[in-house]
Amino acid sequence: MTFRMIAALWLILVAADSALAAKGRPHEPGATSSQRVEEKGVAVEFSLNPANGAGELMEGDFADLGFRITDAQTRQPIRGRAPGVWLDTVKSLSQKEGDSCKDKIETFLKGMAGVRPMLDLNSYYLMVFNQDASISVVDPLVGVSGRTNLFATIILNRPPADWIQSRDGKRLFVSMPEAGQVAVVDTENFKVIDNVAAGAKPRRLGLQPDGHYLWVGNETGVTAIDTETLKATAHIETGKGHHELAFTADDSRVFASNRDDGTVSVIDVRGLKKLADLKTGPLPIALAYSATARALYVADGVDGSIAVVSGEQPKITAAIAAKPGLGPMKPTPNGRWLLALNSKESKVHVIETATNRLVQDIPVGGRPYEIAFSADFAYVRSLDSEHVGMIALSRLGQDTALQTSTFTAGTAPPRQVADLGLGTSMAAAVGEAAMLVASPADNLVYYYMEGMLAPSGNFRNPAHSARGIAVVNRSLKESRPGQYSARVKIPAAGDYDVAFLLESPRIIHCFHATAAVNPKLAEATRPLEITYLTQQRRAAVGQTLTLKFRLDDPKAHAPKTGLTDVKVLYYLAPGLMRTELPARALGDGQYEADLAIKRAGAYYAYVGVASEKLRFGDLPVFSLIAAEPAKPAPQAK
Repeated sequence: MTFRMIAALWLILVAADSALAAKGRPHEPGATSSQRVEEKGVAVEFSLNPANGAGELMEGDFADLGFRITDAQTRQPIRGRAPGVWLDTVKSLSQKEGDSCKDKIETFLKGMAGVRPMLDLNSYYLMVFNQDASISVVDPLVGVSGRTNLFATIILNRPPADWIQSRDGKRLFVSMPEAGQVAVVDTENFKVIDNVAAGAKPRRLGLQPDGHYLWVGNETGVTAIDTETLKATAHIETGKGHHELAFTADDSRVFASNRDDGTVSVIDVRGLKKLADLKTGPLPIALAYSATARALYVADGVDGSIAVVSGEQPKITAAIAAKPGLGPMKPTPNGRWLLALNSKESKVHVIETATNRLVQDIPVGGRPYEIAFSADFAYVRSLDSEHVGMIALSRLGQDTALQTSTFTAGTAPPRQVADLGLGTSMAAAVGEAAMLVASPADNLVYYYMEGMLAPSGNFRNPAHSARGIAVVNRSLKESRPGQYSARVKIPAAGDYDVAFLLESPRIIHCFHATAAVNPKLAEATRPLEITYLTQQRRAAVGQTLTLKFRLDDPKAHAPKTGLTDVKVLYYLAPGLMRTELPARALGDGQYEADLAIKRAGAYYAYVGVASEKLRFGDLPVFSLIAAEPAKPAPQAK
């Protein structure tokens, strides 16, 4: 049972469960509660320790949170559960003594805007990549269809091309070809923490299995970036054309296609050097490595062949004849099958990796161009259709006449939008048999639960144009039998209720934790606050709009005067005519800058102050709409 289902069941039963209200009341600040509870034959042990293994728990530091769930009598681990967990400051919801742990959990489950725990370990966030230089962060648990779920906005130096998450999900890497950089986003606080020089026109990204190197496809080669130091370690010339990337399971080899040269380069990771260039066909358009077969598969878009390359030795060992028009391909989660899309034939080719045989062709229609997996289905997106195809993985290889089921995700086909980008527009929902699909044509993200006829809701991405999505998982994971854990960042100093909900048997308890003040954070400069004084949100093309704003010091509760490096960045969506200019100081914490409105459309303006360590995007955005001047009405003769 998924946590979303658990939440629904809880809200139905909560009214009849008044007997539990007295248990787990919030503790007084500074109090300590038992870190072990036994109820209904189940023992739950709670721990929250600094991630470095020493010292005390402090705000701003990472900590390892865990619950060990066992049978109280046999002490055997209880597996396969999905406990609900929330961290919130004691009495943060209200100051009533009667508030119980049950009341707090009930409030969190309702997903009320403005009433959120400090940490929700049952949730996930959507990162929507926009055509402009920004990423929208959407909270799917707050708000309803038709209303904004926008949680944060991340400002990039230039529009994104591709993105990939670190293995622990704590970082997101985003390529920006126009900037020659890869942005590094901290997914704990949704901030850009670095922009790493990544060579000329960095586009495709790949992360080797151990996460040590991030590989970046450039114009004529690939760049290796150390994910610890966030520095480029090597650049290796491979060949001309776009580069797709793949990796052996043991991190020993990197494969990079060279589309214009018709070759695939084999790179030794340890020596950071090229071993060989393999001629695989006129247009190597997609790579996929199968750990099960220990082989790389190279799809050629012109001759329709799929070359099989040994993962241990740089040589071609077999060739699979498909049909011209091949595109992206991926192995299924169990590695038994390889699914290759064919946009010209509007089919999915099914290859058995054990025998390297093409065993099945599945018609999907509409020129397929993207594929994603849940545990039970392959989802196929097509350029010419707003419908998403679903292929049951259990039926692969069994029925040559296998048909797909479909659902609608959008009001128009993706081909109506130019520049779809390299990144994925589909992502599996966390802990649920569901898929999230970004529709660039209508700028919505659709939530589809398997077994339904249509999506059950959608999330808006206001004032931007969506191109792709990624999911940031904040939920607990079963790290070993009966042990459910997560690494979290402590948001603030103080006393915490750690609310715990187990659905079967139903156990409700609030554990307790205390985080100390972090001296380093206490000494750090706090961000300024901004108030936009310009009320005008509409402008005419050809006008110069003066943007006036006030900066305040929240610690001193006074205007921030004397700043000499206040700058304003503004651009026309989707990232056009990007302009950065200094702001003029007016006194009393007020500043202004002149924005030249040259074309119609939506404009976004951001304020940054380098001396205060405030980047563009750290402060709220100012937006406006520009239109052509109204033409004078013709005078009557």
